Amino acid sequence: MSGGRLSAEDRRRIAEGLAADLTYAEIARRLGRSRSTVTREIARNGGPHGYGAARAQHATSWRARRRRRAPRADVPHTTDNRDVHTAREFEEQFVAMMIETGMAPMTARVFAALIISEGGSLTATELAQQLHVSPATISNAVKWLEQRKMVAREREARRVRYFVDVDVWYHTWAASARSVVTWADTARHGAEIFGIDTPTGDRLHTTSQFFELLGRDMGQAAEHWRQALSMKRQR
Repeated sequence: MSGGRLSAEDRRRIAEGLAADLTYAEIARRLGRSRSTVTREIARNGGPHGYGAARAQHATSWRARRRRRAPRADVPHTTDNRDVHTAREFEEQFVAMMIETGMAPMTARVFAALIISEGGSLTATELAQQLHVSPATISNAVKWLEQRKMVAREREARRVRYFVDVDVWYHTWAASARSVVTWADTARHGAEIFGIDTPTGDRLHTTSQFFELLGRDMGQAAEHWRQALSMKRQR
């Protein structure tokens, strides 16, 4: 596979590949690049539904100029340039992973900034400055994260601070388990309305059974983690 930076032509072909609904792997194969290179390129420039070749080329040039002017404040400070570079690469990889698994690009960037930050928290103003977006954009992204218990907030005088709690994955998993129970209850109600002896009722009954089992397993997994984390803290 070829190395080096992506060219304007490479970005044009990536945009064409996305428009043709090609997978990241297929786009990478046609470019002779690694899949991770293509994934990071798309993630940092609008995601699969917002990627534009010209805009990506301009943004890349802007980021290069910005890096030459001053080090980024959103990665750990270090005197070792290799550590700074590694932190940046990981942040991009983390964002790309979340986008590929279904998270909106800006939401992924906000969560990555929070979980990678040294204290696990940033104010709304700090996030807006770090990601170069408006406070309203940060607020919209955080709503999704708060609904899934991935981020919490606290008020500091006139400021709002968002943070990732140490129990984030327990709370997130528990919230997911509750949503699965809602699916099971609603599908069961539908099966009762249509009757399980009808095709629609049978389909809904099977759906409710699946989510009942899944919800039970998720609840047990969440409790197992809560106990394991509690024991870890007591040591």
